[in-house]
Amino acid sequence: MGANDTVVIQPRAVTARRLAGHSTPGLRRPTNTARVETAMPLGERGYVNGSHSSNAWLAWDPFEQVPQLQWPEAVSVFLDMDNDDSRVTSLLESISLPILSAKWRIDPNGAPAEAVQLISRCLRVPVIGEDVVDDGGRSKGRFSFLSHLREVASPVPQFGHAVFEQVYRREADGRVVLRKLGPRPQWTIQNFNVALDGGLDSITQFAPAATKKVVYGISPLDIPINRLVVYSRNKRPGFWQGRSVLRSSYKHWLLKNELLRIEVAVARRNGMGVPVGTASKPNDPAEVRAMQRIASGFRGGLHSGVGLAAGQSLTLLGVQGNLPDIRASIEYHDKAIALSGLAHFLNLDKGGSFALASVQERPFVQALNAAALSYAEIVQAHIIEDLIDINFGPDTRCPRIVFSPIGSQQDATAASLKMLVEAGLLAPDLRIERALRQLLDLPAKPDEDDPDAEPPVDKPAALPAGPSQSSAPAPDDTEQEDNSDG
Repeated sequence: MGANDTVVIQPRAVTARRLAGHSTPGLRRPTNTARVETAMPLGERGYVNGSHSSNAWLAWDPFEQVPQLQWPEAVSVFLDMDNDDSRVTSLLESISLPILSAKWRIDPNGAPAEAVQLISRCLRVPVIGEDVVDDGGRSKGRFSFLSHLREVASPVPQFGHAVFEQVYRREADGRVVLRKLGPRPQWTIQNFNVALDGGLDSITQFAPAATKKVVYGISPLDIPINRLVVYSRNKRPGFWQGRSVLRSSYKHWLLKNELLRIEVAVARRNGMGVPVGTASKPNDPAEVRAMQRIASGFRGGLHSGVGLAAGQSLTLLGVQGNLPDIRASIEYHDKAIALSGLAHFLNLDKGGSFALASVQERPFVQALNAAALSYAEIVQAHIIEDLIDINFGPDTRCPRIVFSPIGSQQDATAASLKMLVEAGLLAPDLRIERALRQLLDLPAKPDEDDPDAEPPVDKPAALPAGPSQSSAPAPDDTEQEDNSDG
């Protein structure tokens, strides 16, 4: 083989070695990567979860350096943060409440009318253009999407995940409806059983306690994925426990609690000064001990006082020198906790302006819409489509669940709508009317064929002219007045 010859090897191997930064001794690399044909793989060769085992120790996150924040120990930490810190509570509430207050609707999306009504009735969410759900006026024993959303919008940011188990019920007409989505609390989950490709196979719950004389719960409970609805926030591949919004706030919460304890200790110890007694004789231990008892027993009050001999003194000494500003440090960590959730506007206090608050609120609102959209995608894929598959088959078109974007409501005045119509940018139709009624919180227009619809209200008749209104007198009245004068 000559010095200028090039060894021909497989292009994939060369490309892989070049990407990995390796070189083969004695081989000369080609100048350009060889062209390969487009592949059509039907399976996976690589993996996401290299530890394909149900061992709970293998759920250890190698990128988490704080042992207390390793799952599942982190669950109790995040509970403590919410329980004893008002800023953490306000951050979580500011994330969950706007999502709960959004208007959720069912978009028919070209699905059959029967399928749309079934989804609307199962989720108890009205269809676009309607105000109420035709559920017979009963709510007992029925699934409620808004109640389910409360169990999602708050725990997912706090813990990073939320898991629910599907429970169905067959009705008299043969249709299968969703009876409940049973929450499987974060503190009951022992392990996420992840497949080699990173998909979730099942979850394992801790064994429940035995009840009475029945031996129950000897082994943990496994729930397969086809019975589960799993929400995960900022999930890394293979880590279905997600990432809590409080993770980056942990150190600030920890230091803030320590500073609060120091601040209280400083106030208790030096808030009124330390009593110091001075004996009159320099070498009299008995007098020194007596002065110590006087100083230790000193109390303030209307009738408090101290009697001292000649040469003795009792003073209240404060801290000498400059103390660190503990309150400023506490406020810094307090603001840092809000920044972890993009809630910059919580830190404005008395400073800033309305324009500044609006600018800082924009990324927070965008994050809320992204979170609500991720929840809607899970509901669509694992609740709505499951119901359609069970009742109508996998080939039936599905309705969609949608929500009004958070923070995007505009005041639609009559003048602005008139300008849009006159400019040709808006054509009034039935869908526009329905959207405006929902936007302005107006009742839906009743159907003409609905026998229960309220009749139209008649316009009030014109009122007779009052005494202050000018009107020509009737001729008969004028003649009657003239005759009475005669």
